[in-house]
Amino acid sequence: MLKQLQAVCDKYEELCARSEQPDFYADPKRAARLLREKNDLQPVVEAYQSYLAAQREMEEAQELMGDPELKELCQETYVQAKAKKEELHQQLRLLLLPRDPNDEKNVIVEIRGGVGGEESALFAHSLFRMYTMYAARQGWSVELMNYSETELGGVKEADFVINGRGAYSRMKYESGVHRVQRVPETESGGRVHTSTATVAVLPEIEAVDVSINPADIEMQVYRASGAGGQHVNKTSSAVRLIHKPTGLVAACQEERSQVQNREKCMRILASKLYEIEQEKRSSQITGLRRSQVGTGMRNERIRTYNFPQGRVTDHRVNLTLYRIDSVMDGDLDEIINALATADQAEKLKNSQSYTPEG
Repeated sequence: MLKQLQAVCDKYEELCARSEQPDFYADPKRAARLLREKNDLQPVVEAYQSYLAAQREMEEAQELMGDPELKELCQETYVQAKAKKEELHQQLRLLLLPRDPNDEKNVIVEIRGGVGGEESALFAHSLFRMYTMYAARQGWSVELMNYSETELGGVKEADFVINGRGAYSRMKYESGVHRVQRVPETESGGRVHTSTATVAVLPEIEAVDVSINPADIEMQVYRASGAGGQHVNKTSSAVRLIHKPTGLVAACQEERSQVQNREKCMRILASKLYEIEQEKRSSQITGLRRSQVGTGMRNERIRTYNFPQGRVTDHRVNLTLYRIDSVMDGDLDEIINALATADQAEKLKNSQSYTPEG
């Protein structure tokens, strides 16, 4: 591991030297890529340098312990340096974990009403509102792709893109079945009902990054419905694309032109095909069961929203919060932080054990 860390330091120094060359910015795209690589390596280099400094401090303190006048001070210094070194050791383990290459990407989110009829559609609308408010808290923008609502204001289906750096690194934990327990607006007897909605989160993949044969795409056009302005129900601007080999469907009706809606559909389709390919590749290469945290298995209930008790429980990390109103207003960081921490812990447990000296 010492060799690996030293190699990272050597690469970082090389990138620093190249960035100081007069012609470095002659190719802006290449320069941007190299600067991103340099910035990604910087935390590892800084942590490793601090680790080596703590190790030197321990060695110096140990050498001076033979002096009776300095023994007590050196023992204290040694203990502090050792604790610092252990802390940095753990930090380096996390920093050297393989990163998800999609973490910095935008995300495509799909919400569908599940079990529970109209109440599930109303809950799906609540989730749509929750995620748009969370995106606003993060400084991200939301781009609506497809939105179909019920007569009572519920959501049959909502597809949207969240644009923002690191959006996927946070939102990927939201994939799965969300369950709600509350008294529906349509319930006159005051009884608590249980309903569900499903959420799918995909990293946005450019269509050019995925091989799609045009002959495999069936395009259907139809009149937009629901909110959308004067063009609704007057022009066939809405587009539905069907990938015939897989049966995957992408639909968009939020733009006024058929061309724009088709472009958005292709973005969704590319991301869905990418996900299928990644899952296939992952199972073929590793054959290992992936951690439930972070995979968002859609056939699993991941979270319960109990309105009568004012609580939200995430079943993957056994976290319960008694502030359902703030969660539904987009205050999701505490939940997502717990999931990210559990995900890192699982990866550390499955990674090959090592020490920086090894």
